Amino acid sequence: MCDKVREIGFALHKSLGPGLREKLYEQGICHRLMKAGIQLVSQPQIEVLDEDHTLLATDQLDLVVEDVLVIQWKAAEQIHDIHIAQLLGYLKATLLRHGLLMNFGAAKFQIKKYVF
Repeated sequence: MCDKVREIGFALHKSLGPGLREKLYEQGICHRLMKAGIQLVSQPQIEVLDEDHTLLATDQLDLVVEDVLVIQWKAAEQIHDIHIAQLLGYLKATLLRHGLLMNFGAAKFQIKKYVF
């Protein structure tokens, strides 16, 4: 599944190019994943809990694919450590193990898989 998501990301970046708002890449990737028959939940809300299970806050992910993969996208010149930290935090909060960080903003499409 990860390979198919990667293919779709590369194709979308090739089609649209860099420089657009994140929302446009979000709509494009969701559209293409649904066309490929891949189950997804766009912008799901998550609960962030303290160690004693007290609700600290709710947050919103970019995308969850097939209930196993968190996708976080950016439209930035480059990936920064804070982007990686955000994705790893989402993996920890959701108890999901696999995440993809996609950056559509650079001249060359950037994608990296993280396992928590």
